[in-house]
Amino acid sequence: MSADKLAVDRAAKGIGQQAVLSVQGLSVEFGPCGNSVYAVNDVSFELAEGESLAIVGESGSGKSVTVQTLMGLIRKPPGRVTAGSALFRGRDLLAMPDSDLRQVRGRDIAMIFQDPMSSLNPVLTIGLQLTEALREHQGLSEAEAERQALDMLALVGIANAPQRMRAFPHQFSGGQLQRIGIAMALVCKPSMLIADEPTTALDVTIQAQIVELVVRLQKQLGMAIIWISHDLSLVAGFVDRVAVMYAGSIVESAPVDDLFSATRHPYTIGLLNSIPSLTAVNTRLVPIKGAPPNVTLAPTFCAFAPRCDYAEARCREQKPPLEVVGAGHTAACWRWREVERVPRMSAAAAGEPAVTAPKQEPLLTVTDLKVHFPIRRGVLRRQVGAVHAVDGVSFEVMRGETLALVGESGCGKSTTGRAVLGLERPSAGSIVFEGRDYAGATGEELKRRRRDMQMVFQNPFGSLNPRMTVGRIIGEGLRAQKIGTRASRDVRVSELLALVGLREALRNRYPFELSGGQRQRVGIARALAANPKFIIADEPISALDVSIQAQIVNLLDDLKARLGLAYLFVGHDLSMIRYLSDRVAVMYLGRIVEIGTTPAVFGAPLHPYTRALLSAIPVPDPKAGGTRRRIVLGGGVPDPSKPPPGCHFHPRCPLATEICTKTDPARRDFGSAIAGQHLVACHHAGEAAS
Repeated sequence: MSADKLAVDRAAKGIGQQAVLSVQGLSVEFGPCGNSVYAVNDVSFELAEGESLAIVGESGSGKSVTVQTLMGLIRKPPGRVTAGSALFRGRDLLAMPDSDLRQVRGRDIAMIFQDPMSSLNPVLTIGLQLTEALREHQGLSEAEAERQALDMLALVGIANAPQRMRAFPHQFSGGQLQRIGIAMALVCKPSMLIADEPTTALDVTIQAQIVELVVRLQKQLGMAIIWISHDLSLVAGFVDRVAVMYAGSIVESAPVDDLFSATRHPYTIGLLNSIPSLTAVNTRLVPIKGAPPNVTLAPTFCAFAPRCDYAEARCREQKPPLEVVGAGHTAACWRWREVERVPRMSAAAAGEPAVTAPKQEPLLTVTDLKVHFPIRRGVLRRQVGAVHAVDGVSFEVMRGETLALVGESGCGKSTTGRAVLGLERPSAGSIVFEGRDYAGATGEELKRRRRDMQMVFQNPFGSLNPRMTVGRIIGEGLRAQKIGTRASRDVRVSELLALVGLREALRNRYPFELSGGQRQRVGIARALAANPKFIIADEPISALDVSIQAQIVNLLDDLKARLGLAYLFVGHDLSMIRYLSDRVAVMYLGRIVEIGTTPAVFGAPLHPYTRALLSAIPVPDPKAGGTRRRIVLGGGVPDPSKPPPGCHFHPRCPLATEICTKTDPARRDFGSAIAGQHLVACHHAGEAAS
């Protein structure tokens, strides 16, 4: 790209001419020489004044190590920079003494971390942590530092800032903590901000708030931003350029519009195809085949070759250079001229198993389920209140059906699933499975029910015993239920490994030796061991990269068709849920506010909360940002121990009127004989639909 064209392009985007950061040939290794992990390999990029750059890739691709190296957070040993430079306003960050780098960090370059709870000191108040940087870098008095900290808290949307300054991190919600993390990063008004997956652990509505906040502050403060993510759809709407990393190297870099419209690397196409579409009908997710690369091998060939449909002999012998393929567009692929993104095929056309239509016979019927957790205080531990985690939930799951239970964190969806399985004791209500009420069941009765009902947990590592091999983990349920002989159980484990797409050779490995996707497949195999009829999947894909998510979603879909399973799928990623579910139930503060068929809820949402959830889903199209109306909800979910009177959603609802503040709305059916039942609990449901 010529200097004149670059100047025009930057001027059109409001980006300054001068590069605030120039990284050239950066390489980082971990471990002893001769047995290295090649985390970052010859990475080069520039960031202009006021520009936003997204670095995107799967876990382990090296994107976080790259920016942590710039901040001086990769310590030696075990990490070491083996080559490269990183010029920030003409000074090499990699060659700076620690004392100089400490002055740059926080004052000129700031970072927002992925997990706000672990990045804040739990024993210091928010006020002390906010004012520390101001006193250190700007030499302000305690009073002036506190005044500026209060201004920054107000700027990021923390209400009652003077009172919250004296609070500790554990007294805030996840979204509030991330806002505080942003305030800490920006309090010294840095010229460059690094955001390392700051929305990964947040609900889609809170994610929308955080993205909008960062973009607004960038414009106000004129910052340059590096945004780290594994989700191309998230960054599509607000960054100027995207760099895609794989196995420690940048494999494609382009202006955001070009990256989506003229993709030139097979890996980028794989990431885009893994993203679920909100408009495609009867299509199947296309995951990236194979597994992430072995980064202990020297980067002398194309690391993506084993997973690439375009790979040839040269790809396995020589590493392709990053070459110019268009205006401001580079790609590292020997065959980039032939790379083309093919439209998705329907499941039937692709020869994939079709999803069987659910039988209209209830397998599970939950009626007026309540789970209240007592709040006890004082020496005598007297009950002074209760957390209304689940507050009158009713739904049915048909045989062979997937019902998705969605909502923000804290709405009670996971507690509902755990209560159905008997992991939480209901306070009231009935749980009828195959005609028998198991609410409050214990002992042998509960054990018998768990043979037919199993659970796949959210964290694939935390839910597997680290001291047991894969074979023993999968066969554990068979032994507990005393099913079969030792020989027959071994045969069953082999069948289950094949069923979930794992090699027999993995039977004797331990969980730490597996990838995240493989661990989740082990969890699914364990749940299937006793031939259950019903599976509760509690956010089983939220901890996985988008490409691995596609594999697991397709696997669950296949197993449902093959084994006739019914699922209660708990999640907050509505775009993925659209591919899995037959019906959707939307929860808010312990209650179901809308339930209907997936086409009805996605195509014509009637509750304002559902509409807000759907509008907050990131769309993998940079051009959609200007035409799509996003409903950003104010505030957070109220305290479930003190739910608002009337409709629980009214404090955040744009349609709320006086009746909403006093009267709890009854569920009304807006469905039809063709579309099926569509229940909505909202006084203004008809208005919301108009």
